[in-house]
This record gives sequence, structure tokens and C-alpha cells, in this order.
Amino acid sequence: MGLMAGRYPHNFGGTYNLPPSATQFQKYANQGIPTSEVLLSTMLQKAGYFTGVIGKWHLGFASEFHPNACGFDEFFGFLGGGHMYFPEQYQAIHERQKKAGKTVFNEYQTPLEHNGEEVVGTEYLTDALSREAVNFVSHAADKKQPFFLYLAYNAPHTPLEAKEDDLAKFASIPDEKRRTYAAMVWAVDRGVGKLTEALKATGTFDNTLIVFLSDNGGKTSAGANNGPLREGKGSIMEGGIRVPMFFHWPAQLTGGKRLDFPISSLDYYPTFARLAGADLPAEQKLDGLDVMEAIQQGRNPREGQALFALRHFNGFHNVGIRQDRWKATRRGPNSP
Repeated sequence: MGLMAGRYPHNFGGTYNLPPSATQFQKYANQGIPTSEVLLSTMLQKAGYFTGVIGKWHLGFASEFHPNACGFDEFFGFLGGGHMYFPEQYQAIHERQKKAGKTVFNEYQTPLEHNGEEVVGTEYLTDALSREAVNFVSHAADKKQPFFLYLAYNAPHTPLEAKEDDLAKFASIPDEKRRTYAAMVWAVDRGVGKLTEALKATGTFDNTLIVFLSDNGGKTSAGANNGPLREGKGSIMEGGIRVPMFFHWPAQLTGGKRLDFPISSLDYYPTFARLAGADLPAEQKLDGLDVMEAIQQGRNPREGQALFALRHFNGFHNVGIRQDRWKATRRGPNSP
């Protein structure tokens, strides 16, 4: 929600993740990112961009929150917060449940969809998402307009499920969870490689800005290792919120540079807006910064300014704050 709105989610009611399988609970069925928020996708669509989202959505199940109603011309993926990876497994479960008379389903086991229509899965999920990303780039090349693709891979989110061929590449890793995690990341790497080749084949590689990152630190109980940072997914320590990221844009950026200052995924909204020549919504107070010029110059765009990470629980909130080289954390209901 923060990435798509360019604002800290607690500023507009997005305090918690949406409940899993929200369609099972009537009181949650109509919850999602507020429609009053002008999303990054809508802003770019209005600026003339061909827009697509592939993979995980997790911003609402009801029709008013559907990607096609939120600024995306194309959507392939799933609406929930996660999914099983092998179609022969999740589709079989779904069919058995339908035959048993069920009308609501676990979001991890529902069919994938393309623009609101169910599709029959034929590939391992990560490979299917990569395939559709390549198709989007090829389709975009035929249009006389720029494009924006939000490729939200599910991997290496649980459940830990990898292809046998990919697992074989990491047979030397003794821990089963870690081995599977590595194989799942390898599948993402393979997909990014195919997407890169598609950009080159369509002549758009040099003038396409690619931003690659994770949404949070890895889950240490499911094969991840965030060392030397402390803790992992769900924590407001740096292992939970600080992740590697790169920008790749041959036409505008010099390669091989490492920058040690932090930026936030909240920064993409104003940064992309200026690059696209788009109008920022006057009624929406963004929390991010336009960071492209600072990145090009190698300087910290928010020197002296703080970045926050909030994790809300029933009755208390965990918070991490970083300003320049200083950081502070507050954890638990009895923390000072």
C-alpha cells in the first residue's frame, strides 16, 4: 500500500495487512486500499503510460480494489497475499473444494486470473509470472506509448516449493529449507534474465528504468538469512526492513556504483512522476522524495530527515526510526 500510494499506510488507514482469505469473512470482504488514494499506476496511466501488474496484489478482493480498477490496463496473477506454486496441486485442491460445494476458498489455492477471468495454470508460478512479464513487454513494444510494469513475484514467499531441477543446483546446501529458498530465488533470477532479454529484443532495454528490490527482509524460520542485520520479516530491526535494491538505466545512469545512503519504496511515486512528466495529485500529501537527481549525483537525498518503520499489534506498536547514522527502536507493549 505504501509503495502504490507513496505514503506511509498508517496515514490512510492501512495499519495492518489485509486478513487472509478475506472473502471468507463478510466484515472484511470490502476492505482494501482506500479508493480515495490516487495510486502510482493511476497517475502513470493518466500520463499516457501502458500499465501492467503481474503477480501478487494484496490490496483488496472487492471489485473496487481490483487492479483493473486501480490504474492497471493488464493484470495477471492473484489477488491475495500469497499462493501455492505448482498448478497441478492448487488447481486439484480447488476443484475438489468446488465439487464439495464450497463457495469461498483459500487464496493460496485459487486459480490465477487475467483481467478478472480465471486461467488454467500450466507452469510453476514463478515461471508463469516471468512468461507473462515477457509477453507484456512484447505487447508494449507494439504500442505507441511508454509502459510501466509492476512485476510482483511471489517467491521466495512461503510455502517453500521449488522445481526439482532448481533444487538440484543447490544440492550442496544441507538445510532443506535453505536449499528450497535458494532454488526459489534462482527461479526469480532466471525470470529476470528472460525479461532482460525481452527488453533487449524490443529495443527498449537502454531506456527502461529497472528497479529491483524485496518488500521486506527474509523470513528466518523459512530458509532466509539476513545477516549481518538483526532479525527478519515482521521485525522493525534492520533485518526486517532494510533490503538490497538496484536501479538500472543505461541511458541515464552510470553503472557499477554503490551508494550507502538509504531510500524508501515511498520514494518511487514522486520519482517516477517527474520522470514520466506526470501530474502529482494535489490532494495527496506524499511521504516520499524524488530521489533520481540525488542518485545520479551520488548524494544522500534525505540528509537530516528520518525514515520510519511501523509494525502494529493489538494494543501496541513497534517502531524503528533511522536518521543519517542514528537509529532507534521501540518494541513491545512495555518498551520504554
